[in-house]
Amino acid sequence: MNVSLILIIVMAVLFACGVYAMLERSLTRVLIGFLLLGNATNLLLLIVMGAPGVAPFFGAAASVEEMSDPLPQALTLTAIVITFAVSAFLLALIYRSWQLGQADTVVDDVADLEVRERGPEDEDTMDEETEIEHTDDDATTDFVGTDTAPITILGTRDFAGLRDDAPVDRPAQDPGGRSDERERGDDA
Repeated sequence: MNVSLILIIVMAVLFACGVYAMLERSLTRVLIGFLLLGNATNLLLLIVMGAPGVAPFFGAAASVEEMSDPLPQALTLTAIVITFAVSAFLLALIYRSWQLGQADTVVDDVADLEVRERGPEDEDTMDEETEIEHTDDDATTDFVGTDTAPITILGTRDFAGLRDDAPVDRPAQDPGGRSDERERGDDA
């Protein structure tokens, strides 16, 4: 199998440009980067497929070596569909972002900025608060007794019209009080 060096270089450039574009704050550039990554992936799958051959149908070729590999073709179709779906989602995000703020850039959230500016002392304080919360988890519960439990099991004693003949996973008892296992001779 002879792979063209030009195809490998083009694929590598597409991957590099796609990753670089996805690291930007502009959602439009993220979309362009994702499209470049999708095309680079399709090119990679075409390179992996090797030399084109006869369609892989039964009886279409004299030998297996003449047929092309169908797996990279199926993976390429799947990659195309996934790229299309994620691109449509990103386009919807870009449109909504443009409607709300007249810009498609992702800005830092106030909480993210606070986390970024937090020092080691604040981290220790947060760790201590988390430990206190974990110790309280065992002591508190919403349902302590059966009086406040959210599920009540009803039987024939609670309602006269209730039939209590649902199947159960217990061995059946015969009228003499012996179970089916004892009748089979399992109790030696």
